[in-house]
Amino acid sequence: MQIIENDLIKEKVYIEKLESGITLMCIPKEKAIKKYAICGIGFGANDNHFIIPNENREVQNPNGVAHFLEHKLFEQENGKNSLDVLSSLGIDANAYTTNDHTAYLFECTDNFYKGLDELLNYVQNPYFTDENIEKEKGIISQEINMYDDESEWKVYLNAMKALYKNNPVRIDIAGSVESIQKIAKETLYDTYNNFYVPSNMVIVVTGNFKPEELFEEIKKRLTIENKIQGKKIEVEEPTQINEKQINEKMDISIPSFIFAFKVNPKEKEKIKRSIAIEVLLELIIGASSELFEELYNNGEIFEEAVSTFEWSKEYAHILIEGKSNDINQVEEKLLKKIRELKENGINENEFERAKRKIYGNYVREFNEVSQVSQLFISNYFRQINPLEYVEIYKIVSKEYTESVLKDYFKEENMIKSTIEPY
Repeated sequence: MQIIENDLIKEKVYIEKLESGITLMCIPKEKAIKKYAICGIGFGANDNHFIIPNENREVQNPNGVAHFLEHKLFEQENGKNSLDVLSSLGIDANAYTTNDHTAYLFECTDNFYKGLDELLNYVQNPYFTDENIEKEKGIISQEINMYDDESEWKVYLNAMKALYKNNPVRIDIAGSVESIQKIAKETLYDTYNNFYVPSNMVIVVTGNFKPEELFEEIKKRLTIENKIQGKKIEVEEPTQINEKQINEKMDISIPSFIFAFKVNPKEKEKIKRSIAIEVLLELIIGASSELFEELYNNGEIFEEAVSTFEWSKEYAHILIEGKSNDINQVEEKLLKKIRELKENGINENEFERAKRKIYGNYVREFNEVSQVSQLFISNYFRQINPLEYVEIYKIVSKEYTESVLKDYFKEENMIKSTIEPY
């Protein structure tokens, strides 16, 4: 068993990789009342194109398979739905699909091991039929149509289409009403059998546990056989943006926008770069920045801008989103602020303030069993240990951050996505 700890934030993670290939993690929290378990699979919405190794057969799945599979795993051969079973135990359970992984989870105060029984049972025992597949198509079609009416989702998806020409991150995670009609029982079994394998799985548990005892309990419940994982086929993505601007009209009252910068995901120092970008976003348009205060006081922006850095092994982009009746004015002032910082440099005091805030936000994530578990899951599939952030944070200097500003906040790599009223 491997133990990784950070004395600064007084956190430990216990890790054991089993012979089958599955990775177990435990983050003990002696004072925690709640317990949280999450099982992650390294298969997401981007992974539609792969080769089945034993057959050497190339597969091109319809868009939306990872999300569809996530929905269907809860349905069991005995006619029960695992979400209902967990709910009857007083357990709050859910699942989600991202571009690079799928996760099944639950949170509880009591009945933890009964919840673990159910979680590992449905994840390890898929049950797909022609009938339940057809029924699910109607349910997911309604979900897709609902999101199509959400301006926040639409402006985000259009931003992805503007940024990327080929990368599947530009496609709705749920697919389309048309694409999911092509999903059959065989599609799901092919996908499950090639990616829901121990070497592609991780289980993270947070709460008041003794790691050795917890791991033994998990091992008793593991029945899935190890297989050779399917080989994902990655797409080639140009470094330049796909489109400079995408505008769309919807039935809304206030226009919304996203400005985004395309970033090369293959570059090194990913954690260091990520921290520097978060600091820069706080300096540029954070809630206490001069720019946000000016925009808000002038009525040019209606609420705090949401700024994030999203990245995985295959894509990376910086997002700044908000609502405004004068998006062009917001864009002009945003670019002016970025140019000024590039030309004049970053104020040392403001840099230290922003850096402390980013650090504080990060440390607070460790206070919640749900947040820390999801932090470890998402970073596991990036091949990063989250405790590294604390150490690397110390060496992110003002000079390095200024170099990141010049390298990644380039106007030629910036796109604009807007949703305006009819």
